[in-house]
Amino acid sequence: MKYKGSKKGFAVTAMVAAMSLAGMANAGVTDQDILNDAMTTDDVVSNGLGPRGQRFSPLTKVNTDTVKDLRPVWAFSFGGEKQRGQESQPMVKDGVMYVTGSYSRVFAVDVRTGDELWQYDARLPDGIMPCCDVINRGVALYDDLVIFGTLDAKMVALNKDTGKVVWKKKVADYKAGYSITAAPLLVNGKVITGVSGGEFGVVGKVEAYDAKTGQIVWTRPTVEGHMGYIWKDGKKVENGISGGEAGKTWPGDMWKNGGAATWLGGTYDPDVNLLFFGTGNPAPWNSHLRPGDNLFSSSRLGINPDTGKIAWHFQTTPNDGWDFDGVNELISFDYKEKGKTIKAAATADRNGFMYVLNRENGDFIRGFPFVDEISWAKGLDKNGRPIYNDDNRPGDPTASADGKKGKAIRAVPSFLGGKNWMPIAYSQQTELFYVPSNEWAMDIWNEPVSYKKGAAYLGAGFTIKSLNDDYIGVLRAMDPKTGKEVWRYKNYAPLWGGVLATAGNLVFMGNPEGYLMAFDAKTGDVKYKFNTGSGIVGSPITWEMDGEQYISVVSGWGGAVPLWGGEVAKRVKHLNQGGSVWTFKLPKDA
Repeated sequence: MKYKGSKKGFAVTAMVAAMSLAGMANAGVTDQDILNDAMTTDDVVSNGLGPRGQRFSPLTKVNTDTVKDLRPVWAFSFGGEKQRGQESQPMVKDGVMYVTGSYSRVFAVDVRTGDELWQYDARLPDGIMPCCDVINRGVALYDDLVIFGTLDAKMVALNKDTGKVVWKKKVADYKAGYSITAAPLLVNGKVITGVSGGEFGVVGKVEAYDAKTGQIVWTRPTVEGHMGYIWKDGKKVENGISGGEAGKTWPGDMWKNGGAATWLGGTYDPDVNLLFFGTGNPAPWNSHLRPGDNLFSSSRLGINPDTGKIAWHFQTTPNDGWDFDGVNELISFDYKEKGKTIKAAATADRNGFMYVLNRENGDFIRGFPFVDEISWAKGLDKNGRPIYNDDNRPGDPTASADGKKGKAIRAVPSFLGGKNWMPIAYSQQTELFYVPSNEWAMDIWNEPVSYKKGAAYLGAGFTIKSLNDDYIGVLRAMDPKTGKEVWRYKNYAPLWGGVLATAGNLVFMGNPEGYLMAFDAKTGDVKYKFNTGSGIVGSPITWEMDGEQYISVVSGWGGAVPLWGGEVAKRVKHLNQGGSVWTFKLPKDA
């Protein structure tokens, strides 16, 4: 077996790229291509294998019978010393893979050989302030452009054949703590992006840009009280205050630096023509400084893609005091109940509950735990609002003797969540969700804090601990109609990468120990595993070329766990960092 690495070029490799691609059918990506991505098997042109983000492929050649013969055909190295966390999902179009690496890099790779076609390195300034490693989760493709966000909060569009910059726009001020790590979302010719930075007291927002020109179309803040805008005929027009009233669910001026960052990006459902974005923690973490629900933090939002108007919201953790966020992806799916089709959407929250909502209006349908222990809430009421365990909120520092540290409590899950950023998958075959989750607790306490531009705005301290000696990660198959767990797979290290489901009755996932694994989608039996040499925290994809099915995954240990994980970080400190893409297929004689 020959593995093909690639000699690194300077920012963009020479015009060999254009020559290599000249003979290929390289038509640009259209809106219809993106909408159809879930069913077209010869490419992957959206994050989540379709705008709904179900991460399900109809391909069947690699299945429970054949997967044992899966073999690597090439491995491409990102190279250099920038071997931090690699959380990207690759894209594939017309024989070329487009994939991002840490430190805001983009690579174009020939999928037949693993050879590099071009590389783009963003010129990052000193002083960037990414919260949770210098990761990037992928590009968007549109027309002849490759579009991605950078750690200094810019949106960049590159020519797909050469890697040269076509347009570049500043989305937010990195000096105030803003960054972009999520893959952009493409909807009706518009690039839709969120922002990171909730730990720095930013104001979260969702924005739309014209994909071909980079001109802004609308902006929608996700903290109650801030004005949204839409651009008409090149003029900026007010488009309504988010929530309709400044600070209604916030005390004083706390809403002005309220957090609610939209750092994971969003999904889109064409059936109801809505974007679904999650929002992060309110700022600061110390909830005693901001009594109230603190809208629209720790919420899911339904947003009109044409105007940026918030159509509905559902808040999972009002007055969040544990950094549970609410950014986790909301995945559209339909199911039958009493002969009626329910247009639903599901999300597995950091707070340990999984929610099923009506995606047309955001109404709560049902909610249930997907982790073994939840300490901060006793359950959910009929509207999905948590029933708090008042003794499990970190204490108010002003009530302590010295006013410097509030009462510490043990909370489950930890702030890294029952599930963090790593995307779930929904199988149209089994009608189950496959949820990469973690079992851990934290000791957390509050501290006094005041806002200062560009400085951490937490007002809390914490230590994370495992709940079990023999495992932290659990891949779960969950039935959204009943809330029941169908099967589970336990993993020693925390799970931090995404999941892929296929019609071959398989579920693919990587783990920090470095293995790409395939499971029987109905039983959870392990059918395949291959070690890539570094921990996998990216999301696998599959596509078809020349009648053969391929699987690709990015390998490179990192992300939030080794940076924030406390006692848990010590457990995984021996894991090696890396930066590569591995691609697999069946032998032709299999």
